[in-house]
Amino acid sequence: MKKPLTDELVFVPLGGVGEIGMNMGAYGFGPANRRKWIVVDCGVSFGGPDLPGIELIMANPEFLEENADDVLALILTHSHEDHYGAVLDLWPGFEKPVYATAFTAAMLAAKRAADAIVDEVPVRLMQTGKPFEVGPFTIEPINVAHSIPESCALLITTPVGRVLHTGDWKLDPSPVGSPPTDIERLKRIGADEGAPPLALICDSTNALKDGESPSESIVGDTLAALIAAAPYRVALTTFASNVGRVISIARAAEKAGRQVVVSGRALHRITGIARELGMMEGIAPFLDQDMYKSLPRDKVVLLCTGSQGEARAAIARIARGEHPAIDLNAGDQVIFSSWAIPGNEREVIDIQNRLIDRGVDVITQADGLVHTTGHPRREELKRLYDWVKPTVLVPVHGEAAHLQAHAKLGRDHGVPNVLEIRNGDLVRLFPEPMSFPGEVRSGELYLDGLVLCTPEESGVKGRRRLSFGGHIVVSLAVTGNGQVVSGPEVVIEGLPEVEDDDETIGEVVDKTIKGVLRSVPAKRRGDVEMLNSALHRAIRAEVNSFWGRKPNVTVFVHRV
Repeated sequence: MKKPLTDELVFVPLGGVGEIGMNMGAYGFGPANRRKWIVVDCGVSFGGPDLPGIELIMANPEFLEENADDVLALILTHSHEDHYGAVLDLWPGFEKPVYATAFTAAMLAAKRAADAIVDEVPVRLMQTGKPFEVGPFTIEPINVAHSIPESCALLITTPVGRVLHTGDWKLDPSPVGSPPTDIERLKRIGADEGAPPLALICDSTNALKDGESPSESIVGDTLAALIAAAPYRVALTTFASNVGRVISIARAAEKAGRQVVVSGRALHRITGIARELGMMEGIAPFLDQDMYKSLPRDKVVLLCTGSQGEARAAIARIARGEHPAIDLNAGDQVIFSSWAIPGNEREVIDIQNRLIDRGVDVITQADGLVHTTGHPRREELKRLYDWVKPTVLVPVHGEAAHLQAHAKLGRDHGVPNVLEIRNGDLVRLFPEPMSFPGEVRSGELYLDGLVLCTPEESGVKGRRRLSFGGHIVVSLAVTGNGQVVSGPEVVIEGLPEVEDDDETIGEVVDKTIKGVLRSVPAKRRGDVEMLNSALHRAIRAEVNSFWGRKPNVTVFVHRV
């Protein structure tokens, strides 16, 4: 007699486990060959200097495409780019519903309109505290404090086990503009003795930091004191999605008798959504940047985009003196109410230095609590363990160091099963928790302009070579008997040309070409492949001897 197939609850991380950003995970329920799947989050990370030309990076959904008939839905925990930024690129092909809160749904619609995206995704609204069913899964969104409105943890229930997928969260007792984390609901989850066992899939971003994360209201107090004491203009740059921070700034400006001027499309878009949903009641309308110069220097608070050093954002253009409507003078203040995401530090520092050179007072986290994290530190993690009493802990949302620290914290605190995983692992949560490394194909997709491609398809390796070695292109035409009838034409890009040198690279290339043509007998010069190869080798070798680097060389030998 065949052994009956056993229902299992499994988790597959496709992104965000081993790096910051690009969060995407799938939960499967059923026997191994008949699982139904839901997907949680579909985010991006951002290309850096090591990926020239690449704007966004997202998880490769190949595994989900292979199981597309059994993928039931996508559930979004919140609308930060690292959790929802890839939805419009990846999800239309699935033609399955997306569950989101009203704020996240509005953000998705605004993104679609701003980017002129034609494809629609069917969005179904979900509310905290109201469970809904998707196939064999019952999903309850639970309100958690974070740095964007309507962030949710998800309680996912199946007959064999439950999962608390935290998303991004913190235990902020006094957030601004949104309710605090629903601690009472979390406590009831742990106290429900008749329910199936619980696995905790948990944010690891601040697992290396002791204590608890400071409250958003304390940041608001700091900003209010700085704005009240400023003699002239105050400009602030922060994450546009941090509606609570914007509310704190607006309240501080009103208390100081100042008006808020907003510069930057993202800020206009997000604050517009927040007002439409009733999140900014009592906050006076903001002024557009065209009103900036009509206000006295001591009566304005400027709220602008560009906290991550984006070259085209408002604060970068102001720092370069290129903004069409806004400038800052010596004695004005700029508060960076943010932290630089890893990889953006250099660009942010460059903007700060430009402002300092203009005589502007720059205030950062080093000068006071002008920003706080939206993620839990170690004491908050331990309190969550105590409340929900997980039998399984799976650290996610972090780099290797964060994941390792979180796993050790869970073990030291007595969680029975702690599983350390990476993208592409398959984790059986219930029954019998176990991980299967590398079980699922995972990887990355790059958004290169308008093209979505794999790293191998992107051409990034070639761009890196060009960035280090420049490019030399040689073109000439020969007859069948080896006579050169056109060229050689030479184009050199990205190599140094120093006038004071006795000989330039251009002269080295010309001399090398002539030397090769002289050394090859006329009859053999008619062999196009041989001549091409000889020129290529000689130019690379001679330029390397002169410059100390091997250039990229392309030779076109045409036979006429």
